[in-house]
Amino acid sequence: MSRTQDRARHHLKAHPLALDAALAFGVLVCMVAGSYVDPHGKHGVDWGIRTPDALSLVLIVLGALALVFRRRAPRTVLALTGTVSLIECVVGDPRAPVAMAAVIALYTVAYTTDRATTVRLGLLTMTVLTGASMLAGPLPWYAQENLAIFAWTGIGATAGDAVRSRRAVVQAIRDRAERAERTREEEARRRVAEERLRIARDLHDVVAHHIALVNVQAGVAAHVMDKRPDQAKEALAHVREASRSALNELRATVGLLRQSGDPEAPTEPAPGLDRLDELVGTFRSAGLRVEVARSDHGTTLPAAVGLAAYRVVQEALTNVQKHAGTEAKAEVSVVRVGPNIEITVLDNGAGEDDDPESGGGHGLLGMRERVTALRGTLTTGPRYGGGFRVHAILPVKTRSRASGDPV
Repeated sequence: MSRTQDRARHHLKAHPLALDAALAFGVLVCMVAGSYVDPHGKHGVDWGIRTPDALSLVLIVLGALALVFRRRAPRTVLALTGTVSLIECVVGDPRAPVAMAAVIALYTVAYTTDRATTVRLGLLTMTVLTGASMLAGPLPWYAQENLAIFAWTGIGATAGDAVRSRRAVVQAIRDRAERAERTREEEARRRVAEERLRIARDLHDVVAHHIALVNVQAGVAAHVMDKRPDQAKEALAHVREASRSALNELRATVGLLRQSGDPEAPTEPAPGLDRLDELVGTFRSAGLRVEVARSDHGTTLPAAVGLAAYRVVQEALTNVQKHAGTEAKAEVSVVRVGPNIEITVLDNGAGEDDDPESGGGHGLLGMRERVTALRGTLTTGPRYGGGFRVHAILPVKTRSRASGDPV
């Protein structure tokens, strides 16, 4: 039964003119039936004891026909039904219920327009029809039929305005729900994109660093394999160690993709500046001369800041290893300056291709994204006289994007 009702409702919504025609026919039947009722019979309301005149029947038909177009031109229909109702109120004796069409038209105007228009047209319709009935009609001014015109026109305007207000409230609730749903979906997509970007940066940093070391040590081993096998074995040992470190860091990074609660998910903390000596040692073992100067002792960094500083140094030294040549020399300084910690990596640019920006990779972009995410600043560029400079300023205390409170 409910499915039949739903289909009928959808069909009527798809064909509003048919719905209005059916309504107009119902109103016509009611007006015709009401025109044969005599409310002043000896025994109450009597049926069939009076016959409306031809003019009343014509006005009834005209009012009902106008209602067929009530949605397309509500104000015009109100004017037409109000006119035929006014004529019936003045000349009808006995009076036929033509005003029913005006009540339906006034309801439609209130339903489809705003409250100010409803009040203005409602008061005009009530005043004109009631005043004409009382002052120019055949019945006494205090007759019940005159008061009924006033009451029904007021009910029509009030009911239409109430339905319109309820529809507006329901639509506003629906719009808010849709906006909230879109906001949740956009926030979810944004979080997924940020997480993918973060994991991509970690993978790039890990792979670029260790593969560069493996490449250098493998080249050394191949060069001295025949003449100095001991040095070749040492280089291959460094290759093995770099490969093992790469696998461990890749396992930890890929573990971020595991679901929460997975017992196989890694629990090792992210690397920070406490592992700077270990990081620099891997480059020194690959033949890169690196000097380190630190004045940040006693500074405890949040995990996010420590990881960003570690990755900046790692990527900068990797670029020196790849671009600055075999005779390159790098200098790393870590300095605490007020509320910030400053990371500087310099190289002497001994190679022909000493500009990492010319390689078209993602290393510098990844560094900049890391630093910017923590509300820090990163500057990179060639040094005067040769070489390259990477300078990062990171706040010791990070701030939440949402609340701005220290972490």
